[in-house]
Amino acid sequence: MTRIWATGDTVPGRRLLVALEEHTITPAIAAAWQDLEEGNSASYLDQPVLGAIRDRLLELGEQRLRDMDDQGVDVQVLSITTPGVQNLDGVRAVPLARQANDLLADVVAGRPHRFEAFATLPTTDPRAAADELRRAVSELGLKGAMLHGRTGDMHLDDPALEPMWQAAAELRCPISLHPQIPRPAVLDAYYSGLDPTFDTIFGSPLIGWHYDTGVELLRLIFAGVLDRHPDIQLIANHWGEVVLFYADRIAMVDNLGTPLARPFQDYLRDNVSYTGSGIMSQRYLRWTKEIVGIERILYASDYPYIDTGQGRGRAFIDDNPDLTDDERDAISHGNWHRLTAHLH
Repeated sequence: MTRIWATGDTVPGRRLLVALEEHTITPAIAAAWQDLEEGNSASYLDQPVLGAIRDRLLELGEQRLRDMDDQGVDVQVLSITTPGVQNLDGVRAVPLARQANDLLADVVAGRPHRFEAFATLPTTDPRAAADELRRAVSELGLKGAMLHGRTGDMHLDDPALEPMWQAAAELRCPISLHPQIPRPAVLDAYYSGLDPTFDTIFGSPLIGWHYDTGVELLRLIFAGVLDRHPDIQLIANHWGEVVLFYADRIAMVDNLGTPLARPFQDYLRDNVSYTGSGIMSQRYLRWTKEIVGIERILYASDYPYIDTGQGRGRAFIDDNPDLTDDERDAISHGNWHRLTAHLH
């Protein structure tokens, strides 16, 4: 693998580090969340534990660049934080998504050596989501899209979203899967009754939304979306949203007469890449490498939710005793560039 060194206004002479789950939010989307009757997204953003994180989500200038330098991150692939516009009706979601993607494209154009971006998609209007994906990738130069799991009660494999998946396959752009807070009925059934503040954390970043997103990934496989569109490339964050750790168990599906075109684990190796999302775990890295191979591992810091400052994230790659130099290059930038080399 050809090693790429940092250039431009990063630190020259060091291995390029690209981080792929790096969040932001627009004031307009945040305001739209506040108007929701259900209030799930607003209540998450308003949790006291977030503190200064709210300010960093909104900031796309010098403070973010200083934080990136402190982390040792050369390039952030920006994305609108969960749940994007997927909790908004199409009338609001479509223009807000376009505005957000235009903003992301402007930020990238202003600092092309420091930023790339995933589009946010208005999945409450599936046809508009497909159109916006094409526009964002083909016209704005974004590197794919981030989807925050289901849209209301509509799963990612819903036939209504087929045009979006068709567009993703034709563009061959990566689609990153990120969690969102589970439906209220799920929260009430499994994650309630402990403490009002802790219940939200328990049902979302602690564990609840990882199961939720893992199920969405499995549904895409079991519903045949990846058989109909074998060129689709997904990214599963947080070390695969639980799925990799049950891969051997789930592979029992191969003996159940299901209509999958390939063995289950082939989908995990051929159609999905994985980030650790700021979880710097040697055990998880070794397991992911064993199950899917080094060529399927990418880097992400989960900015600004996870603190990987003082170079901790970079050290996880550069100083990792379980990785060769070629493997460090692959995770830090090589695998990402291979996924997106055909995109302008």
